[in-house]
Amino acid sequence: MAELESSIEKKLIEQLCYGDSQWTYRPDLKTEEDLWANFRHILEQNNKAKLDDVPLTDSEFEQVRNQIQFASFYDAGRWLVGENGRVYVHVQRGNDTLHLLVLNHAHVSGGTSVYEVINQYRAFKEEGEEQLDERDRRFDVTMMINGLPLIHVELKNREHSFMDGFRQIKKYIGEGKFKGIFSAVQMFVTSNAVDTRYFSAARDTELNPKFLFSWLDEENRPVPGYLDFAGKILRIPEAHEIVTKYTVLDQDARRLILLRPYQIHAIEVIRRASKRGISGFVWHTTGSGKTLTSYKATRNLLTDIPAVEKTVFLIDRKDLDEKTTMDFQSYAENDIVDVDETDNVTDLIRKLADDDRQMIVTTIQKMQIMINRRLTEKHPKYKRIRSLKIAFVVDECHRAVTPATKRAFETFFTGSLWYGFTGTPRFPENPYPMMGDLPRTTEALYGPCLSRYTIKDAVHDEAVLGFMNEYLIDSDIDPNDPDINPGLYERESHMLMVLNTILNKSNEKFGIANGKGKTYEAILTTTSIRQAQRYYDLLKKVKAGGTPVRINEEIHKVLPDFPKFAITYSISENEEGSAVNQDKMKEALQDYNDMFGTRYGIDQIDGYNTNLNKRLARKEDKFKARSRQLDLVIVVDRLLTGFDAPCLSTVFMDRPPMQPHDIIQTLSRTNRLFDKRKQYGQIVTFQEPKRFRAAVDEALKLFSAGGIGDAVAGDWDETESAFVAALADLRALTPTPADVTGLSKREKKRFAALFQRFDRLLTQLRSFTVFDGRNIEDYGITQAEYEDYKAHYLNVIEELRGDRDDGGEGDGGETPLNMDYEPLAYDSVKIDYEYIIGLIQDVVSSDDEEEDFASKVMEIRGYITEFSRENEKLGGMMLRILDDVERDRQAYAGRNISEILARMKSEAIYDVVDSFSEKWFVSREAVEYAVENNNHGAIPNATVLKDSLRYADYRESTAEPLKKPKARSQMIAELENVIEKEILPLQNGVRS
Repeated sequence: MAELESSIEKKLIEQLCYGDSQWTYRPDLKTEEDLWANFRHILEQNNKAKLDDVPLTDSEFEQVRNQIQFASFYDAGRWLVGENGRVYVHVQRGNDTLHLLVLNHAHVSGGTSVYEVINQYRAFKEEGEEQLDERDRRFDVTMMINGLPLIHVELKNREHSFMDGFRQIKKYIGEGKFKGIFSAVQMFVTSNAVDTRYFSAARDTELNPKFLFSWLDEENRPVPGYLDFAGKILRIPEAHEIVTKYTVLDQDARRLILLRPYQIHAIEVIRRASKRGISGFVWHTTGSGKTLTSYKATRNLLTDIPAVEKTVFLIDRKDLDEKTTMDFQSYAENDIVDVDETDNVTDLIRKLADDDRQMIVTTIQKMQIMINRRLTEKHPKYKRIRSLKIAFVVDECHRAVTPATKRAFETFFTGSLWYGFTGTPRFPENPYPMMGDLPRTTEALYGPCLSRYTIKDAVHDEAVLGFMNEYLIDSDIDPNDPDINPGLYERESHMLMVLNTILNKSNEKFGIANGKGKTYEAILTTTSIRQAQRYYDLLKKVKAGGTPVRINEEIHKVLPDFPKFAITYSISENEEGSAVNQDKMKEALQDYNDMFGTRYGIDQIDGYNTNLNKRLARKEDKFKARSRQLDLVIVVDRLLTGFDAPCLSTVFMDRPPMQPHDIIQTLSRTNRLFDKRKQYGQIVTFQEPKRFRAAVDEALKLFSAGGIGDAVAGDWDETESAFVAALADLRALTPTPADVTGLSKREKKRFAALFQRFDRLLTQLRSFTVFDGRNIEDYGITQAEYEDYKAHYLNVIEELRGDRDDGGEGDGGETPLNMDYEPLAYDSVKIDYEYIIGLIQDVVSSDDEEEDFASKVMEIRGYITEFSRENEKLGGMMLRILDDVERDRQAYAGRNISEILARMKSEAIYDVVDSFSEKWFVSREAVEYAVENNNHGAIPNATVLKDSLRYADYRESTAEPLKKPKARSQMIAELENVIEKEILPLQNGVRS
């Protein structure tokens, strides 16, 4: 029999409070009022002098309570940053404002810090909420610092997955249980005793299972057991530091970020090295969050090492329009240290010379001008700046600062430390070009490798995705020819082959089945600016229907505007052909402006590039709508290094192989974690397949420290062979889907594991462009059979979830069973309703013969039927329009179908608002406002609505009226339901 959760909970509390640990168990704190009283006591104890030994009155403490009830975990994080590391609440006492200290981040393991552990906290009920089952309303273990719940743990026994704890936390957040004093939580932990994960606090809709982190020691070895985890990271000082020192607030994304273990270890090893006056470099694979790590390392050097007077983050000028400065400013927006970007060389001199301890972001070019031209020995600030105890941190250090430049900087700054970050170090196998006696490797240039986290480590830890590579052959070019004429790749026929592959054979790569606004992006990289321009012009012709390549109609059912594309490249005045480049870019800028309503001219190219980067990154909410997204960007070298866009899935490469470090940088644009369907970062090459395969393999081995591991998926032949074997295993156990129901419990576990493997391989198989034109019937299984197997699989998983006895592990030697796996191979294509409206409009405007007209109407009716499965209300409206068109096509001649549908939707919404207002005797204007401004169903003006309820009228007209508080709550609950069921399907206009 599995160990009880209560026993696991007890052992965790004992671990936290054992020996020299500073956690104190408080079994007496069980309710929200208990926690407020405890927080009040600690606050008064830590502020006796400011309070003049006069305790807070109830009204004064109510002021405090109002300041510690946050709208989001992110807002709580902003408050917890404090002022110079001190967190305050403010109380008005008479004519005085008292600034009361809540937390002092310098007081780790002492000072004013009080560490307490509680368990079985009873979450409060909302007004009018029915009494819930007691077990459902209890939290497991919570850790509090100075009375504030900052870390919360949900525990399961070994019969359950740690994901059950994750789902429970998500459910509680969605139900509003983390409110009041619990709205301060910054970190969650979930464990089933044998597997433990931590993650940052976020809204339930923002929680992603891919961002649950395991703890790893400094050798990247996992620490899965809950007691070992607690001993490593939940003890003091580590627990205090992870929610303060190792938490980052991303201002742009408005979210909390908890650093991963390897990031924390790297920062710690830099701190230790700086204390000993040692420089060095950090090798963390591209895509693992180097900019975030380097930001925290730069910031912590300033706060942790008193001897360091300034920290300078150096970047190359060409990176300014990409992401590093933008990320730094976003991370530093709410930090306790100043992060300044220098505007010019004079500004840089001023900031280096002043007495402020600050973090400076500047370019190598400004630093060079300062040293070589401006800061002579006669300059009044020369001695001050040259004698600074300064630490330089360099992102992408192998390319940002050349060996010659670094030597010049070190010669000038005699008291400098240097810390380089790179995902692709220079080794003896890929050294810098020889230039006199200058260093040729990263180690020779910066010092020893202080922290290593390779591609192999990151893929194994699921910090990034692995790669799936395809090396395609142009049928008109002999791949075995050792002397291929490069001009063959510039022929229009070759370029059309490339575009046809991208547009018509890459549905999986673009995630077309994900639906509008949720698709992926790609980059096409070419050999030259001229070739990029040719591709851009040719793609415009393809989209306009001016070439033999036609975009598949199946794609346009989902994305009528596919592909939306742009181009970016350098337009330097000094480059040969710059006038032509500028003229071509002007045309591209106008296309971009027309597409998105922007106004970029050639003199605003930096602004264009910044906007393009943000649009591709999709980290801001405004870029999550399809109308503001791109599908493809054509580049030469831009965006192939340092660019972070999790929704970018593929790089198409129509160019020869590059150097190993450039190959890895390019590959790594694609393998950021995103959603459940994105399984790999994908690379498709169109030139020299054998040479390219060898170059990629060599690069991956070099930057995985000798072993690729799981970094690369099998090629087509390997994947196809594995899929055939997986299908055979599935058929051996269950020859037909109907056979699943007769399996024993043990056999059902095996079936579920076999189906998961089969589905994963089928998903991977369908991602290859080679799969185009094939279907799974070629392998002896129909799509209908797949759907039946999938339905049985979902039933089996639910059955096993309800009755587990092995924690979800497979039977001896079988493929492990992942209880949270969701089938991916065939998702229903989400047909865009705008596409259907367009079809109706076309059939109205056409002069087709009756037979063709009837055929088209029947086809549209099929699309509407499919659409209606997930949006019945809007589908019904479209069907009514189609019925009318079929009866009398002439009556609709010259009419705008989109406007007709919009009017129907408005009338339907009006009727819903009217009916609800009359039923509940509430303000129609307030209901209309709630309907028009709801946030995914949430009511923005709930208080106004409650106050507008005319209770006397309601009570008089209702047979069994509720009491006033209950009636008000019930009214809001019903409106939320009405919005979800009646309004959202009409407002969204897309399948959910």
